[in-house]
Amino acid sequence: MRRQRGFSLIELLIVVAIILVIAAIAIPSLLRAKIAANESSAVSSIRNIYTAEVSFQTSFPQSGYAANILALGPGAGNTTCPAAGPSIANGCLLDAILANGSKAGYGFESLGQTPVNGAFAAFTTVAVPISYNATGTRDFCTFEDNIMRQNAPNVANTGGAPVAAALAAGGGWVVCTVAPWSSL
Repeated sequence: MRRQRGFSLIELLIVVAIILVIAAIAIPSLLRAKIAANESSAVSSIRNIYTAEVSFQTSFPQSGYAANILALGPGAGNTTCPAAGPSIANGCLLDAILANGSKAGYGFESLGQTPVNGAFAAFTTVAVPISYNATGTRDFCTFEDNIMRQNAPNVANTGGAPVAAALAAGGGWVVCTVAPWSSL
């Protein structure tokens, strides 16, 4: 009698079934970890934007805070600071990716507010996930008080940079301090 080598079909099906069960357990955890990483990156990016806004105000007191997030970076269409150096149009304080309003599954906007004698006396910075429950679940907001606030997980927290721009246009404490916003 000849001895056969290899695996039977039943053995292979059992191994495939075990792999599928392990994958079904692991994939949701990986997705939650990705969302947590994106949200952590968004909070860090908002802190960077706040620091850039304060530096911009110090460097360009005639302008106050930056008119928008693009003015904090190298400028439209640039990946590095122009040879002429920083200016009101391109403060060179943020990297080009963040200054263009989208990073790690979130859309960002920072708008100058309350013009006084041609200078912005306030600003509002907002981060909104591009896709709810895929890139993030919470919105983040801060203004010149530098208190990080979050909007509780909600299906409406989506839309990326355009929604962030609309929220930021509402202005600082008017947007960031009204329920359901809460401090982090």
